[in-house]
Amino acid sequence: MASVPQPSIVSARQDLYRRMDKHHLAPLWEVLHNLIPNEPATPCKPALWKYRHARPYLMEAGRLITAKEAIRRVLILENPGMRGESCITQSLYAGLQLILPGEIAPSHRHSQSALRFIVEGSGAYTAVDGERTTMHPGDFIITPSWTWHDHGNPGNDPVVWMDGLDIRIVQMFAAQFHEVFAEEVQPVAREEGSSVARYGNNLVPLGAAAPFGRTSPIFNYPYARSRESLAKLSRDQDPDACHGWKMQFINPLTGGHAMPTIAAFIQLLPKGFRSAPYRSTDGSIYSVVEGEGTAGIGGEKFQFEPRDTFVVPSWMPLTLEATSESVLFSFSDRPGQEAMGLWREKRG
Repeated sequence: MASVPQPSIVSARQDLYRRMDKHHLAPLWEVLHNLIPNEPATPCKPALWKYRHARPYLMEAGRLITAKEAIRRVLILENPGMRGESCITQSLYAGLQLILPGEIAPSHRHSQSALRFIVEGSGAYTAVDGERTTMHPGDFIITPSWTWHDHGNPGNDPVVWMDGLDIRIVQMFAAQFHEVFAEEVQPVAREEGSSVARYGNNLVPLGAAAPFGRTSPIFNYPYARSRESLAKLSRDQDPDACHGWKMQFINPLTGGHAMPTIAAFIQLLPKGFRSAPYRSTDGSIYSVVEGEGTAGIGGEKFQFEPRDTFVVPSWMPLTLEATSESVLFSFSDRPGQEAMGLWREKRG
């Protein structure tokens, strides 16, 4: 049992602290246990956002503000434990973006890296450094750091996607930069599919340099291909006890993560699947592509259905139950943790 300091000692310590404070000094021993806890501690809470609840607000926003006025018309998915901080985990941002038929989200670039996961609608496009790619539900699209990008919707239907950005990571390093393009839309310099032709067919041009640095040179991973890969994988091997059949999106030039700060995954859960508990230090955001089920997160249960989003905080146990065959997309800050030797997992 720790001894209790005498009142005279307590008073002397408080006097010491007051005098130190004038010189911008503080005693470590008063905050040590909060700075170095026994296990990960985060204000991030488990949560689920029902798309059927969010969509009406998004469409109402579409009537009240244009994509041009808003720059990016997005509803932020704010973690309930971190309201007002524009984040879904301590390191990552997520939001639902809407672009209506005929609209353009103006071109700009920034040091933050972004992913788009298409939730609803087809026919819109994202342009990245002179190349456009058409969006379809379930597509995973990347906007690399410091690349010009704009969005447009020449189609007939509203298109909604989930944005995921490393805003908080870049903010932590105070490395934020942003620039607006001179025109609303950047000029198209290459035909659609050029990036895939160069890097996506197990081929690479001789002497090619990585066009986006450590980010994948392919910036659209179509859902049709991802789904086919999952289906074939499920026929060749048994599901993993924690993940079902889970695959990682990679950079074909390096074999590593598709983005240097954000990892992205897609997984298939067979009908009736009940996972073993799993936890890892990378807080993860999930978007439901297909199916229905239950996510048990840290003792709470959340019923999910297509287009819902849920978040699993760092080191919080996750279990998944699929009442029908389900496909989940997810992303996290795992690459940064792995680079610093911090990432851990625990199965079962």
